[in-house]
Amino acid sequence: MSRRRAVAVAGAVLVGATLLAACGTNRSEGDAAAGSSCDTSKGTLVIGMIAPMSGGVSAFGMGMRNSADLAIDQANENCTVPGYRLVFQPEDDQSLPQIAAQAATKLASDPKVVAVVGTYNSSTAQSAAPILAQRSIVQVSPANTGPALTRGEKAATEPQRPFPTYFRVAANDLVQGPFGARHLVQKAGKKKIAVIDDGKTYGVGLVENFVKEAERLGARIVAREKVGEKDTDFSSTIAAIRSSRPDAVYYGGEYPAAGPLSRQLAEAGLDIPLMGGDGIADPQYIELGGRPGDFATNIGAPVESLASARAFVDAYAAAGYAEPSSAYGPMTFDATNVIIGALAGVVRNGEFDESSRRRLVEAVQRLNLPGASGTVAFDEFGDTTNKVLTVSTVKDGEFEPLETGVFEPSN
Repeated sequence: MSRRRAVAVAGAVLVGATLLAACGTNRSEGDAAAGSSCDTSKGTLVIGMIAPMSGGVSAFGMGMRNSADLAIDQANENCTVPGYRLVFQPEDDQSLPQIAAQAATKLASDPKVVAVVGTYNSSTAQSAAPILAQRSIVQVSPANTGPALTRGEKAATEPQRPFPTYFRVAANDLVQGPFGARHLVQKAGKKKIAVIDDGKTYGVGLVENFVKEAERLGARIVAREKVGEKDTDFSSTIAAIRSSRPDAVYYGGEYPAAGPLSRQLAEAGLDIPLMGGDGIADPQYIELGGRPGDFATNIGAPVESLASARAFVDAYAAAGYAEPSSAYGPMTFDATNVIIGALAGVVRNGEFDESSRRRLVEAVQRLNLPGASGTVAFDEFGDTTNKVLTVSTVKDGEFEPLETGVFEPSN
């Protein structure tokens, strides 16, 4: 992973400050168990994960998988959960809600599953969260940004938490969309903006919240279009927005479509920047066609700027994973350590069974810990209390941070 890349993170090292201090290269579960002198007389407990480990956004999912694996290995090495050895069970949802539901059902049927890390997509979380909630299984997402997951369908006006078991360490789109709008309108000076989304929960919601703030700041939305997440030819979409003469495009979606869309905008003579959210903030966006001057928002501060993230970065590198940690690695590490820290408290004076799951939910809700991305804590809806975001631009073949700040809602 490039040191200059604008990887943004949201928290700190949680239990990780201690865990990381003892971290070495012994990352495999089997190796950790073999070399451990921990008391594991109470048996094993499972931490599941649901994430896209194949398909178009697998770069995100593989980084998430490795980062959770790192946190669990460290916990086992440090005997963090008294009497137990933790087992990691990642499930590939392929970014498909139906597959995510199947994975949630599989994990929920296992009495040894204490909690689940994930998902990546908001749409897959909508399928998985109700299944896990039925069994009182804690779910902590490092990446979901759809507001309805924590605040219901009337998230902006009449928030109501739908799942008491659901938490996330990523700021939602009520924060990310407006943060991007403020930069594009006020800092970059773009006043005629075309918006395009991919029709998915994440893309639609991000654009909706971007538009509200951009218009409040005086910008005009001169065109609105939709594409498919697997589209590769955007000629008709570009033709539809050309006559409105936009000075920027805001895209709600992910890098597999956003990269080619940016390239084809330039090829069609529209030499205007494309901006998107955290779904495009990956090196593959640039490889697929993202151009110098394009923008992306991301959750948290650049990892290079956070002393709290240095231990994670070093431990991840030492562990020798084949894939980069991705933009969501530090937050996945934090999400996993939230579960581990809460679990350690729950089982300190007893054993864990299915009836313990509610106590684990309560323990996660109460946590306030330093993590790799800053302080990790949750509000009454299960949202992170960390509202730090970053805007980055493409420069010299990488995302370079431009602006990092705490989002403050408008009056």
